[in-house]
Amino acid sequence: MLGCLLARTSRSAIRDGCQARSTFHVLASLNEKALPPRRKITDDEIEEAFLKGSGPGGQKINKTSSAVQLKHIPTGIVVKSQHTRSREQNRKYARQLLGEKLDEMENGDMSRTAIKNERASQKKARAKKKSRQKYRKLDEEKAKLQDGEAKSEVDHESEQDGQSMLEEQASDERIQETRQDR
Repeated sequence: MLGCLLARTSRSAIRDGCQARSTFHVLASLNEKALPPRRKITDDEIEEAFLKGSGPGGQKINKTSSAVQLKHIPTGIVVKSQHTRSREQNRKYARQLLGEKLDEMENGDMSRTAIKNERASQKKARAKKKSRQKYRKLDEEKAKLQDGEAKSEVDHESEQDGQSMLEEQASDERIQETRQDR
């Protein structure tokens, strides 16, 4: 099985019975821990009601009973979904919301949504850190260039000062020689 997971997408891997997958996705799935399974909600745990929708969407939303309201009988949690004009899609979405709420209530920090949110915040923090490192490196390079230019200006000025000092010394020596000759 591990050989199948690590096999690259090739004819030999497919011939050996491995499913064709890219190496990147396989390695990424090996590095990340799997999320806990979604909570299953049975029909006898909930009361389901179809309501008329409200809000944007016009007459179609207001006239049809496509909004879904689920109540979890043991806990009393109520969820309402009106995301689409389809009753079936709203039922599916409402069940998903109710399952997430129950999972959060039961498992707390180990719930599926908490783990997803933690991963998202870690990913955002990594991206922010990478960005800070990038700009810090650019600032350091810019500072080095400015220091190098300043140093070369100082070197150039010191060379000019040195040459002017030599010229002054030479002119002073000439003046003294001419005085001695008189």
